[in-house]
Amino acid sequence: MYIRYMANKATDMMNTVTNDQGKVRLSLVHDSAFVNAIETMKNFYFDMNPDIDMCYDYICEVAECSSFVADKEAWDMFYDAWDSTQELDD
Repeated sequence: MYIRYMANKATDMMNTVTNDQGKVRLSLVHDSAFVNAIETMKNFYFDMNPDIDMCYDYICEVAECSSFVADKEAWDMFYDAWDSTQELDD
């Protein structure tokens, strides 16, 4: 089994695993750059007071991907992190 990155319309880098059954797409939640971007988003939020679009752009820039909206797990992770920043404003 090996992992490689493939170009995809939804993201610049999409993890795939090749196993006996063929290729399987992995979510960006398994990508360390994406997870790091999510973890540092709270600091970005406090420094810049951005809206959700700016946070989305921040994640894409830090994780070096063009988009992750088609990746449900990654989107959910992002939205949960965004939502947690909104609770801190109250």
